Amino acid sequence: MANIVLSDIYVYPVKSLAGIRVPSWTVVETGLKYDRKWMLIDSEQHFLSQRHLPHMALIKTVLTETQLILSAPSMDDLYLSLEPTTGDIINSTIWHDQVDTITISAEADEWFSRFLDVECRLVYQPDRAIRRVNPAFAKPEDQTALSDGFPFLLISENSLAALNQAMQLNLSISRFRPNLVVSGCESYAEDFWREITIGKIGFRLPKPCSRCAVPTIDPETGKIGKEPLTTLNRTRKWQNKVYFGQNTLHDGLGVLLVGDSVHINLTGNQQPPL
Repeated sequence: MANIVLSDIYVYPVKSLAGIRVPSWTVVETGLKYDRKWMLIDSEQHFLSQRHLPHMALIKTVLTETQLILSAPSMDDLYLSLEPTTGDIINSTIWHDQVDTITISAEADEWFSRFLDVECRLVYQPDRAIRRVNPAFAKPEDQTALSDGFPFLLISENSLAALNQAMQLNLSISRFRPNLVVSGCESYAEDFWREITIGKIGFRLPKPCSRCAVPTIDPETGKIGKEPLTTLNRTRKWQNKVYFGQNTLHDGLGVLLVGDSVHINLTGNQQPPL
Protein backbone atom coordinates (compact mmCIF):
# COMPACT_ATOMS: atom_id res chain seq x y z
CA MET A 1 0.00 0.00 0.00
CA ALA A 2 1.36 3.39 -0.98
CA ASN A 3 2.44 5.69 1.85
CA ILE A 4 0.89 8.93 0.63
CA VAL A 5 1.64 12.07 2.63
CA LEU A 6 1.02 15.79 2.52
CA SER A 7 4.38 17.12 1.36
CA ASP A 8 3.70 20.87 1.03
CA ILE A 9 1.17 23.51 2.01
CA TYR A 10 0.89 26.88 0.25
CA VAL A 11 -1.12 29.92 1.32
CA TYR A 12 -1.89 32.80 -1.06
CA PRO A 13 -3.09 35.74 1.05
CA VAL A 14 -3.69 38.04 -1.93
CA LYS A 15 -5.33 36.57 -5.00
CA SER A 16 -2.81 36.09 -7.85
CA LEU A 17 0.22 37.31 -5.88
CA ALA A 18 3.06 35.07 -4.75
CA GLY A 19 2.22 32.43 -2.17
CA ILE A 20 3.83 31.31 1.08
CA ARG A 21 5.11 27.79 1.77
CA VAL A 22 4.24 26.82 5.33
CA PRO A 23 4.95 23.74 7.50
CA SER A 24 1.49 23.71 9.06
CA TRP A 25 -1.67 25.76 8.78
CA THR A 26 -5.16 26.17 10.18
CA VAL A 27 -8.18 25.20 8.09
CA VAL A 28 -11.24 27.45 8.53
CA GLU A 29 -14.64 27.53 6.81
CA THR A 30 -13.26 29.12 3.63
CA GLY A 31 -10.14 26.91 3.36
CA LEU A 32 -6.66 27.73 4.64
CA LYS A 33 -6.78 30.66 7.05
CA TYR A 34 -6.03 33.98 5.27
CA ASP A 35 -5.89 32.22 1.88
CA ARG A 36 -7.09 34.65 -0.79
CA LYS A 37 -8.84 36.94 1.66
CA TRP A 38 -7.46 39.99 -0.22
CA MET A 39 -7.55 40.80 -3.92
CA LEU A 40 -6.99 43.62 -6.35
CA ILE A 41 -9.86 45.08 -8.36
CA ASP A 42 -10.02 47.48 -11.29
CA SER A 43 -12.18 50.57 -11.71
CA GLU A 44 -15.19 48.39 -12.53
CA GLN A 45 -14.74 46.28 -9.38
CA HIS A 46 -13.58 43.21 -11.36
CA PHE A 47 -10.75 41.14 -9.93
CA LEU A 48 -7.25 41.46 -11.36
CA SER A 49 -4.93 38.53 -11.95
CA GLN A 50 -1.68 37.45 -13.55
CA ARG A 51 -3.69 36.51 -16.64
CA HIS A 52 -3.54 40.16 -17.71
CA LEU A 53 -0.86 41.50 -15.35
CA PRO A 54 1.86 38.83 -15.21
CA HIS A 55 4.17 40.96 -13.07
CA MET A 56 1.71 40.48 -10.20
CA ALA A 57 3.77 37.31 -9.71
CA LEU A 58 6.68 39.45 -8.53
CA ILE A 59 4.82 40.78 -5.49
CA LYS A 60 5.80 38.65 -2.50
CA THR A 61 3.71 38.10 0.61
CA VAL A 62 4.64 37.37 4.23
CA LEU A 63 2.29 36.68 7.14
CA THR A 64 3.23 37.45 10.71
CA GLU A 65 1.02 37.06 13.79
CA THR A 66 -0.49 40.51 13.23
CA GLN A 67 0.45 41.72 9.74
CA LEU A 68 0.43 40.99 6.04
CA ILE A 69 3.68 42.31 4.54
CA LEU A 70 3.98 42.91 0.80
CA SER A 71 7.20 43.49 -1.10
CA ALA A 72 8.03 44.15 -4.73
CA PRO A 73 11.11 45.18 -6.72
CA SER A 74 12.07 48.84 -6.21
CA MET A 75 9.22 49.35 -3.73
CA ASP A 76 9.23 49.95 0.01
CA ASP A 77 7.48 47.17 1.90
CA LEU A 78 3.78 47.62 2.60
CA TYR A 79 2.49 46.61 6.04
CA LEU A 80 -1.19 45.78 6.51
CA SER A 81 -3.32 44.56 9.38
CA LEU A 82 -4.38 40.91 9.26
CA GLU A 83 -7.87 41.82 10.44
CA PRO A 84 -9.19 44.87 8.54
CA THR A 85 -12.36 46.14 10.20
CA THR A 86 -13.11 49.47 8.54
CA GLY A 87 -13.37 50.59 4.95
CA ASP A 88 -15.94 51.22 2.26
CA ILE A 89 -18.04 48.25 1.14
CA ILE A 90 -17.53 47.37 -2.52
CA ASN A 91 -19.44 44.65 -4.35
CA SER A 92 -16.56 42.97 -6.20
CA THR A 93 -16.81 40.53 -9.09
CA ILE A 94 -14.93 37.22 -9.40
CA TRP A 95 -15.90 35.52 -12.64
CA HIS A 96 -19.68 35.08 -12.27
CA ASP A 97 -19.78 35.74 -8.53
CA GLN A 98 -20.31 38.97 -6.62
CA VAL A 99 -19.05 39.31 -3.07
CA ASP A 100 -19.03 42.20 -0.63
CA THR A 101 -15.50 43.36 0.13
CA ILE A 102 -14.07 46.28 2.07
CA THR A 103 -11.40 48.72 0.96
CA ILE A 104 -8.07 48.79 2.79
CA SER A 105 -6.46 52.19 2.38
CA ALA A 106 -5.47 54.85 -0.13
CA GLU A 107 -1.84 54.02 0.70
CA ALA A 108 -2.30 50.39 -0.35
CA ASP A 109 -4.14 51.39 -3.52
CA GLU A 110 -1.35 53.79 -4.49
CA TRP A 111 1.34 51.18 -3.74
CA PHE A 112 -0.19 48.57 -6.02
CA SER A 113 -1.20 51.05 -8.73
CA ARG A 114 2.36 52.38 -8.89
CA PHE A 115 4.03 48.99 -9.12
CA LEU A 116 1.54 47.48 -11.60
CA ASP A 117 1.20 50.70 -13.60
CA VAL A 118 -2.58 50.35 -13.61
CA GLU A 119 -5.19 51.96 -11.41
CA CYS A 120 -6.43 49.41 -8.90
CA ARG A 121 -7.69 48.98 -5.35
CA LEU A 122 -6.93 46.40 -2.69
CA VAL A 123 -9.99 44.89 -1.01
CA TYR A 124 -10.60 42.31 1.71
CA GLN A 125 -13.39 39.80 2.21
CA PRO A 126 -14.74 40.11 5.75
CA ASP A 127 -15.95 36.97 7.47
CA ARG A 128 -19.55 38.17 7.31
CA ALA A 129 -19.43 38.14 3.48
CA ILE A 130 -20.05 34.45 2.83
CA ARG A 131 -19.31 33.17 -0.67
CA ARG A 132 -20.75 29.78 -1.57
CA VAL A 133 -19.15 27.26 -3.91
CA ASN A 134 -20.91 26.36 -7.17
CA PRO A 135 -23.74 24.04 -6.04
CA ALA A 136 -23.20 21.80 -9.07
CA PHE A 137 -20.02 20.55 -7.36
CA ALA A 138 -20.57 21.33 -3.69
CA LYS A 139 -22.75 20.98 -0.63
CA PRO A 140 -24.97 23.94 0.30
CA GLU A 141 -22.72 24.83 3.24
CA ASP A 142 -19.43 24.82 1.30
CA GLN A 143 -17.63 28.17 1.26
CA THR A 144 -14.59 29.70 -0.35
CA ALA A 145 -12.88 33.06 -0.04
CA LEU A 146 -11.68 35.00 -3.12
CA SER A 147 -10.35 31.97 -5.01
CA ASP A 148 -11.43 31.29 -8.58
CA GLY A 149 -14.08 28.93 -7.24
CA PHE A 150 -12.86 26.31 -4.76
CA PRO A 151 -11.11 26.55 -1.39
CA PHE A 152 -8.26 24.16 -2.27
CA LEU A 153 -6.22 22.97 -5.25
CA LEU A 154 -4.43 19.64 -4.82
CA ILE A 155 -1.57 18.33 -6.99
CA SER A 156 0.72 15.32 -6.53
CA GLU A 157 4.49 15.66 -6.84
CA ASN A 158 4.62 12.78 -9.31
CA SER A 159 2.08 14.44 -11.59
CA LEU A 160 4.44 17.39 -11.87
CA ALA A 161 7.37 15.00 -12.38
CA ALA A 162 5.50 13.28 -15.23
CA LEU A 163 4.64 16.62 -16.82
CA ASN A 164 8.23 17.84 -16.48
CA GLN A 165 9.46 14.63 -18.09
CA ALA A 166 7.06 15.11 -20.99
CA MET A 167 8.29 18.70 -21.41
CA GLN A 168 11.94 17.83 -20.75
CA LEU A 169 11.94 20.76 -18.33
CA ASN A 170 12.04 21.26 -14.58
CA LEU A 171 9.24 23.72 -13.85
CA SER A 172 8.45 24.53 -10.24
CA ILE A 173 5.20 23.49 -8.56
CA SER A 174 4.73 27.18 -7.71
CA ARG A 175 3.66 27.84 -11.30
CA PHE A 176 0.51 25.81 -10.69
CA ARG A 177 -0.40 27.55 -7.43
CA PRO A 178 -1.55 24.52 -5.41
CA ASN A 179 -2.62 24.70 -1.79
CA LEU A 180 -1.94 21.03 -1.07
CA VAL A 181 0.88 18.96 -2.54
CA VAL A 182 1.02 15.21 -1.90
CA SER A 183 3.76 12.65 -2.45
CA GLY A 184 3.96 8.86 -2.49
CA CYS A 185 1.31 8.19 -5.15
CA GLU A 186 1.57 7.47 -8.87
CA SER A 187 1.45 10.36 -11.31
CA TYR A 188 -2.11 11.61 -11.86
CA ALA A 189 -3.47 9.30 -9.17
CA GLU A 190 -5.45 12.29 -7.90
CA ASP A 191 -7.50 12.19 -11.11
CA PHE A 192 -9.28 9.16 -9.64
CA TRP A 193 -9.72 10.32 -6.05
CA ARG A 194 -13.15 11.46 -4.87
CA GLU A 195 -12.88 11.43 -1.07
CA ILE A 196 -9.70 11.50 0.98
CA THR A 197 -8.56 12.25 4.52
CA ILE A 198 -5.45 14.31 5.25
CA GLY A 199 -4.51 14.08 8.89
CA LYS A 200 -7.89 14.34 10.59
CA ILE A 201 -9.67 16.41 7.94
CA GLY A 202 -11.84 14.96 5.18
CA PHE A 203 -11.76 16.32 1.64
CA ARG A 204 -13.81 15.90 -1.54
CA LEU A 205 -12.38 16.22 -5.06
CA PRO A 206 -15.41 16.99 -7.23
CA LYS A 207 -13.82 18.59 -10.29
CA PRO A 208 -10.48 18.71 -12.12
CA CYS A 209 -8.81 22.09 -12.46
CA SER A 210 -8.83 23.59 -15.95
CA ARG A 211 -5.74 25.69 -16.54
CA CYS A 212 -5.39 29.17 -17.98
CA ALA A 213 -2.16 30.89 -19.05
CA VAL A 214 -0.93 31.60 -15.49
CA PRO A 215 1.35 28.49 -15.33
CA THR A 216 3.25 29.85 -18.34
CA ILE A 217 4.43 32.79 -16.20
CA ASP A 218 7.80 32.38 -14.52
CA PRO A 219 7.07 33.39 -10.90
CA GLU A 220 10.64 34.65 -10.43
CA THR A 221 10.75 36.91 -13.50
CA GLY A 222 7.14 37.51 -14.55
CA LYS A 223 8.07 36.49 -18.11
CA ILE A 224 5.68 34.38 -20.19
CA GLY A 225 6.68 31.19 -22.02
CA LYS A 226 4.90 28.47 -23.98
CA GLU A 227 5.09 25.69 -21.43
CA PRO A 228 3.38 23.95 -19.76
CA LEU A 229 0.33 24.75 -21.92
CA THR A 230 1.91 23.37 -25.10
CA THR A 231 2.48 19.97 -23.50
CA LEU A 232 -0.82 20.01 -21.57
CA ASN A 233 -2.62 20.63 -24.86
CA ARG A 234 -1.00 17.48 -26.17
CA THR A 235 -1.40 15.28 -23.09
CA ARG A 236 -4.19 16.61 -20.84
CA LYS A 237 -6.82 18.14 -23.12
CA TRP A 238 -10.54 17.42 -22.85
CA GLN A 239 -13.42 19.37 -24.40
CA ASN A 240 -11.09 22.17 -25.53
CA LYS A 241 -9.64 22.75 -22.04
CA VAL A 242 -6.46 21.46 -20.41
CA TYR A 243 -6.40 20.07 -16.89
CA PHE A 244 -3.81 19.72 -14.15
CA GLY A 245 -4.63 19.21 -10.48
CA GLN A 246 -7.91 18.74 -8.65
CA ASN A 247 -10.23 21.31 -7.12
CA THR A 248 -10.88 20.24 -3.54
CA LEU A 249 -13.44 20.90 -0.80
CA HIS A 250 -13.10 20.21 2.92
CA ASP A 251 -15.50 18.57 5.37
CA GLY A 252 -13.90 19.66 8.61
CA LEU A 253 -11.80 22.24 10.41
CA GLY A 254 -8.49 21.83 12.17
CA VAL A 255 -4.79 22.00 11.41
CA LEU A 256 -2.87 20.47 8.50
CA LEU A 257 0.79 19.58 8.91
CA VAL A 258 3.36 18.68 6.29
CA GLY A 259 3.89 14.96 6.75
CA ASP A 260 0.24 14.21 7.52
CA SER A 261 -0.88 10.86 6.12
CA VAL A 262 -3.25 10.91 3.15
CA HIS A 263 -5.87 8.15 3.07
CA ILE A 264 -7.90 7.46 -0.07
CA ASN A 265 -11.49 6.73 0.97
CA LEU A 266 -13.32 6.75 -2.37
CA THR A 267 -12.18 6.59 -6.00
CA GLY A 268 -14.04 6.95 -9.28
CA ASN A 269 -13.55 7.33 -13.01
CA GLN A 270 -10.66 9.50 -14.16
CA GLN A 271 -11.42 13.20 -14.20
CA PRO A 272 -10.93 14.55 -16.75
CA PRO A 273 -11.73 11.37 -18.76
CA LEU A 274 -8.60 11.38 -20.88
